[in-house]
Amino acid sequence: MTELKNLGKITNYKYEYAPEFLEAIPNANSDRNYFVTLTSGEFTCLCPITHQPDYATIKIRYVPDKKLVESKSLKLYLTSFRNHGTFHETVVNTIADDLIKLLEPRYLEVEGLFNARGGISIVPFVNYGRGEFEEIANKILTERKS
Repeated sequence: MTELKNLGKITNYKYEYAPEFLEAIPNANSDRNYFVTLTSGEFTCLCPITHQPDYATIKIRYVPDKKLVESKSLKLYLTSFRNHGTFHETVVNTIADDLIKLLEPRYLEVEGLFNARGGISIVPFVNYGRGEFEEIANKILTERKS
């Protein structure tokens, strides 16, 4: 089993972007394709211009390969955006990039359902596919734009 740094230990929260929190555990079912869906309804970051808080539900869905994201590490990672100034579109791309680097998933998507501010809500979506899932990722992205 992988030695985890955070699970079962006292939590030391960071409130500035900290990708080092992310940890992976082995996928015991790597011989099959299946989805893992993770939803965080309490995501917060700051507007990089006004420094006002932005709130969102972050939805992560992926088809794992050899690794799964450890859920406490994901919670700590997402919490680390709390005082981080970033645009909504950048948030979902950063989360996707960090998870792709950590997990090397077969397929991954990240969606940010940001609360309206100034009468406009922004819902950025990014996805990624590797191997047979590359075509599926492109198809999903094409279908979402119409």
